[in-house]
Amino acid sequence: MINKELSKDWLYTISPKKKVVDLNFKEIWRYRDLLFLFVKRDVITLYKQTILGPLWYFIQPLFTSVIFTLVFNNIADIETGNGIPSFLFNLAGITSWNYFSSCLIGTSDTFKKNQNIFGKVYFPRVIMPMSIVVSNLLKLGIQLLVFIFFYCYFVFLTDKAENTTPQLSIIFLPLLILIMGLLGLGFGMIISSMTTKYRDLTFLVGFGVQLLMYASAVMYPIELIRRKVSEGVIPEYAGVLIEFNPMTIVVELFRFMTIGVGDFSFNKFLYAGILGVVIFLIGLIIFNKTEKTFIDTV
Repeated sequence: MINKELSKDWLYTISPKKKVVDLNFKEIWRYRDLLFLFVKRDVITLYKQTILGPLWYFIQPLFTSVIFTLVFNNIADIETGNGIPSFLFNLAGITSWNYFSSCLIGTSDTFKKNQNIFGKVYFPRVIMPMSIVVSNLLKLGIQLLVFIFFYCYFVFLTDKAENTTPQLSIIFLPLLILIMGLLGLGFGMIISSMTTKYRDLTFLVGFGVQLLMYASAVMYPIELIRRKVSEGVIPEYAGVLIEFNPMTIVVELFRFMTIGVGDFSFNKFLYAGILGVVIFLIGLIIFNKTEKTFIDTV
């Protein structure tokens, strides 16, 4: 009776026992101030003590687009289709890819990077990777402004973008961004959980993300892969892996929505969305399981 009466005085009970899939939105909302604090920290400290600071948000996609245009379009002679300017084609691919890759890389070492604070203070651990996904939205927003600027330049000040028009499906862009975030967060939580035991994965993440970019149609249209498969240049299984890579679908859909190149497939949109949710849930299950014991292995 005494224990029952004492238990009534507690507002919250912290226990290691959790459901298999546990995303307690009520608890996350209670810690929303901490979430925004982590977001602010990520934004401020990312380019602290750098000369150019937030200008790197502009420089990185622009330089990458220029290099891709020179190498893949001018030297390798890869066509973008429909007369779309090569630079704008590459900038669209890089803008969509950067958000996913930033979320994946940023969340992939959550346990390792925050082991000190995790070992001292209680708060919903999932807030930490979520804060990275939210803070990267600022970077995405800035890069979207850069993309819009160059889109307006090519459309209104040059005659090189006659067929470059946004499509009505652009209304689904917020959903597409959500899919990018879910994929990056899900894969990031899986890798973060695995790195508590296998430190080698930390060194493979950057390399793996670079390889994945080449398999995600960032610098070439998916139509090129289909043509190469039909000609026998690329094995059929490789073509299937590239075409059904969820990030290939995301990049292609982003290009179609914004500059009208490629095709819109609702079935592929649904496929990418379902896969994003599944990967997020798998990542959440593994993350929740790891957080109970990671302090003993990290």
